[in-house]
Amino acid sequence: MKQKKAIALQYDFQSAPKVTAKGTGFLAERIMQVAEENNVLLHQSPELVEVLSTLEIGDEIPETLYLAVAEIIAFSHSLKDKTTL
Repeated sequence: MKQKKAIALQYDFQSAPKVTAKGTGFLAERIMQVAEENNVLLHQSPELVEVLSTLEIGDEIPETLYLAVAEIIAFSHSLKDKTTL
């Protein structure tokens, strides 16, 4: 059985999103738990996690992932807008 992986990104609307946390197994579970506790959208994309897991904490995502990550960010903001009405 494959261990769970999680990657946390931060986007400040100034520069490219950055990796702020990453982990496998228990650490991945904890990252997801903290995200849920703070109403942060969790998005499941095994392919994207595999690519992002090669980055180090503090690294900006590569340009090749801008579109994929931008779509996720836009979707998460649209969900937040709907829940705050």
